[in-house]
Amino acid sequence: MKLYTFFRSSAAYRVRIALNLKQLNYTSIPIHFRKDGGQHKSPEFLAINPQGLLPVLQDGDVTLNQSLAIIEYLDEVYPDKALLPKNPIDKAKVRAMAQMVACEIHPLNNLRVMGYLKNNLQQDDNSVNQWYQHWVELGFEAFEATVVSKRGKYCFGDEITLADICLVPQIYNALRFNCDMEPYPNLYRIYVELNSIAAFRDAAPEVQPDAE
Repeated sequence: MKLYTFFRSSAAYRVRIALNLKQLNYTSIPIHFRKDGGQHKSPEFLAINPQGLLPVLQDGDVTLNQSLAIIEYLDEVYPDKALLPKNPIDKAKVRAMAQMVACEIHPLNNLRVMGYLKNNLQQDDNSVNQWYQHWVELGFEAFEATVVSKRGKYCFGDEITLADICLVPQIYNALRFNCDMEPYPNLYRIYVELNSIAAFRDAAPEVQPDAE
């Protein structure tokens, strides 16, 4: 199993967590977003993923992109340590929580968007940081309210789910951009709790082979 990854990619971070939780062995293939003019733009990588985005998982003759699709594939093919509930309603609720991060917060704040704001729209660092913090605040406010309503150890009860896998990388990045976590005590509590688990710690950006 191979994972095309970049140490700072939130989406790749999610997949690393899932692989670790399931104790699946894989080989990391770093693809750097800035080196060589952006290794994700190379013809070789675009032949693997025409989007030029990370992560990409290769499992035998199967090649998959998009982190949530990859994680759901792993959950179905390698069912030990399930990351989604069996009950269809609970499963839908966990997916919705995960998508609050992966579809609503992250896409507005990823490297492509930040780069476009700086380079194409000529926004300074302060304006870009305000943009980042604004969308994190809106998303975390809603996520905090959702988590409170579930009343469990983690995002959805007392079992680790896809929602937790999405939350941790987003908070990690929010802290990098100096977002205030005080208004979201339950999210931060969950973040701290999850980072006491080796599968999460070992997926963190700073311990990856390509970390700078």
